[in-house]
Amino acid sequence: MSTGPTTVARSTGPRAAVDHALERTDLAIAAAVSLVALVARLLAAGLIRFPVPEDTAYYVDVARNLLAGRGLVADTLWSYQTPPLVFPRPAFEVWLPLPSLLAAVPMAVAGGAYAAAQLVPIAAGVVVALLAWRLGADVAAELGLPAGRARVLAAGTGVTAAVYLPLVLHSALPDSTMLFAALALGAAVLMARLLARPSRFGLRDRRLLGLGALLGLAALTRNEAVWLALAWLILVATRAGLTASERLRGVGVVAAVSLAVFAPWAVRNWFVFGTPLPGQALANALSVTGFDIFAWQDRPSLERYLALGPSRLLELRLVGLGHNLLNVLVLLGVPVAVIGLAGLARLARLAALRPLLLFGGITFAATSLLFPVATTWGTFLHAAGPVHVLLVLAALVALDRLIAAVGRRQGWTRPVAWLGATLAVGASLLFSLVFLPGFGAQAASREREFRAIEAAFAARGTPLGSGPGRSGPVVTNFPIWLAYATDAPALALPDEPPEAVLDLAAAFPGTRYLVVVGDEHGRWPGVLEGEGGGSDPAIACFRRLDLAAALPADADALADVRAWEMACSEGADR
Repeated sequence: MSTGPTTVARSTGPRAAVDHALERTDLAIAAAVSLVALVARLLAAGLIRFPVPEDTAYYVDVARNLLAGRGLVADTLWSYQTPPLVFPRPAFEVWLPLPSLLAAVPMAVAGGAYAAAQLVPIAAGVVVALLAWRLGADVAAELGLPAGRARVLAAGTGVTAAVYLPLVLHSALPDSTMLFAALALGAAVLMARLLARPSRFGLRDRRLLGLGALLGLAALTRNEAVWLALAWLILVATRAGLTASERLRGVGVVAAVSLAVFAPWAVRNWFVFGTPLPGQALANALSVTGFDIFAWQDRPSLERYLALGPSRLLELRLVGLGHNLLNVLVLLGVPVAVIGLAGLARLARLAALRPLLLFGGITFAATSLLFPVATTWGTFLHAAGPVHVLLVLAALVALDRLIAAVGRRQGWTRPVAWLGATLAVGASLLFSLVFLPGFGAQAASREREFRAIEAAFAARGTPLGSGPGRSGPVVTNFPIWLAYATDAPALALPDEPPEAVLDLAAAFPGTRYLVVVGDEHGRWPGVLEGEGGGSDPAIACFRRLDLAAALPADADALADVRAWEMACSEGADR
């Protein structure tokens, strides 16, 4: 009787000690990855104090309106494809509410401060770095790497993701990008684990319930969650060894939970916009130019789209593919992204990466081929977080293999697996340190520009905003920024003739002013300055305003700003 415990002690005692030491090592690595990610994101957020790009301001502005008791509304009409076209505008006719709902929580504590809204993407960014570390560990285990190399690969993946420029930059911006990345990446990791042991599929399987919740929350963040759901459907349908009932439970439980999470929002949209789905998706797919998103009279249509002809339609798709590959994945991630792309094919067989590879491939193809114009304005950019992690991991695996091969050839006797991770972390950190201050400077310049616009109108005696003595809605090429910075209702400037802009102004009583920031917004502002305007009589209805003269102290901030009063906007003779 006495030999049992002794035997167990001999067989499990040393192993338990080793396992405990390994667990402590893993916890230390996870803590280090989290700390590096947190510090990098706090520093980036400190540099970027104004929401750039423009859509980031939308989420923060809606959160501010929610905290002010106005509900989920926006003060901007940035698209005219989905009724009702009213002020205040019901928010999220295309985009989704979870980023604003979460941002409102810390903003409520901090008095609506923009820095508080940044806490949500910062936290999501830390989670993404941790998931990258965990995914690296799963891949290392599947590759059968020795313990030392496996930990270096996992830790290197996590720390590289913690300082990788595309992931750090978007972690400072309170929009949908990093929140979706965390949810989608978490779902992909969970999918791989579910498929590794599918025999537990059941109606009460917590893993299936968790996956359904992640998909539902992702669907409340970005429309690309549909590709995540499609990836799960394909994976379950093609997984060998599953019975028909197991496949049904694997899909059905996840679908039921995700739909339950998303259903309240779908009902809200049905009542507010007349459809539970993003009704503008088809219009975006039929865009022939990026400015179609602002169309007022000449709206996207199937007839106009097909009139481009096969060669032009093919060209649009080639442009979309090139943009998504180069502008989104490569330029901000070099050299790590280039190495990752080169080594990606060799990882296709790994079960741990199959969900992420499938989701990334579907999303890349769908945004490039179905929305070739819209994607050049950010569609894939904001859904690409999980793909960035995939490229980081592929780069670390490629570097690990290369260094191992060189070591074998040179007869190295000491492990140098750390060298690849060091190169990846160093290159990523260098690019972040070089480029992030530029983004911060751009954000500061934009803030000063729009604050100067507000001050110049106030100095003229026509302060921006709604109400007696104020400007009323303003037509501008940056309506979200104008509404965010000045609290004035704003209308997107369509790339259409002056007659159409006057018609737009007439449709919204009280609209008197047009503000164009920058040198080019399609035909604007050149059409009012003798560039292609011809003898259009509607041009006479635009009277130029000198904002710099009204605010000489900030004349340099207004150097790229031009404004006009639309004297004929309410039906006067033209």
